[in-house]
Amino acid sequence: MGRNHYVAGLDVGTTKTCAVVGERNPDGGITILGMGEAVSKGLHKGVVVNLERTIHSATAALEAAEESSRRKIRSVFVGVAGAHIWGINSRGMTGVSRKDQEITLDDVDRAVDNARAVKLPPDRKVLHVFPQGYIVDGHDGVNEPIGMLGVRLEADVHIVTGGTNSVQNLAKCVNRAGFGVAEVLLEPYASGEAVLTEDEQELGVAIVNIGGGTTGVVVFQDSTIRHSRVLPLGGNHVTADVAVGLRTPQRRAEQIKKRCGCAIQSLVHDDEMVTVPGVGGREDRQIPRRDIVDIIEPRMDEILRLVFEEFENSGMRDRIPAGVVMTGGGSLLPGTIQMAESIFKCPVRLGTPRNFDGNGTKLKSPAYATSLGLVKYGIRLHEAGKKGGMDEPGKLESLYNSVKDWFLDHF
Repeated sequence: MGRNHYVAGLDVGTTKTCAVVGERNPDGGITILGMGEAVSKGLHKGVVVNLERTIHSATAALEAAEESSRRKIRSVFVGVAGAHIWGINSRGMTGVSRKDQEITLDDVDRAVDNARAVKLPPDRKVLHVFPQGYIVDGHDGVNEPIGMLGVRLEADVHIVTGGTNSVQNLAKCVNRAGFGVAEVLLEPYASGEAVLTEDEQELGVAIVNIGGGTTGVVVFQDSTIRHSRVLPLGGNHVTADVAVGLRTPQRRAEQIKKRCGCAIQSLVHDDEMVTVPGVGGREDRQIPRRDIVDIIEPRMDEILRLVFEEFENSGMRDRIPAGVVMTGGGSLLPGTIQMAESIFKCPVRLGTPRNFDGNGTKLKSPAYATSLGLVKYGIRLHEAGKKGGMDEPGKLESLYNSVKDWFLDHF
């Protein structure tokens, strides 16, 4: 990663591809050295559907990040999303190996490995394993079993799985662009790295990342992941509705949505008018802004109610006392936070990236939470390895090893 241990993150989204290069600064935060962006044209709902176009977008973003940061990028931490991603909880058990019954890291690793040994369809692979807690001789609530005495050790884990071909295609695009893949990371988890406080992760909080083609949901509690899911709806569906409703091209519809859109009708005044560009030589026309919100509001309501149903069906609704933090470009639509609070019945805030500097006002936007979080994760991983140990034994280590093993199997 270079003498200064700089790290590159790549968020290959349905709408945009963003590359970020950063390094740890003396104050403990992260300085962003450079960024690069490109329009994404080869993805649909977070999944690669055109290799060449995706390669072109990744190349453009990464080369721009190299130029602006004046750093050579050799490998990147890549975000993955798509409706093919889903998580499950599992439990594994092992006997304590030492005669004196003291639990070691090897015991913990065996228990976690047994928990991750779930039967999956042949087209799915384990991407991440997040240890949630341990049970020693039937006593639960154990966070650090190493050094304790026991006969039987059980591990509860959250396993994130993905479609094998979908993840392989994403990694292939990055490789074909001329860059290595350091690790693939679940996008909403990466967003949490950038925007959540330690208190929120400890108490219980949900990240809702509204991207272009998908909406990612991750629930944290006790500083680990309890639930994950990616839903196949996002901001592009809102744009498509506007395009159809106003009879205007998708590109113009996106501009209108960003300039004049709102998620809640009551926030718009009756006398507000909006200019809709003409198509095919037709003249521009004036329409009430309320007409646009009439199109947007039902779709935003649908997306957020699907998220709420996910909380309910997974039993996570009562495990997020710290509320919901919203990220992604779709969260920037005015009225989204108010609508989410009304539907979720809990506190909701916009997820502004924390403890990053450099590169101007872009760092303040939830739209860049994933790419910034990828950089932060990569820096933490490097620092943990540099120390010769992990701040949280078993957690980061298991995550790294699960993805490393996956790539050894496939590349």
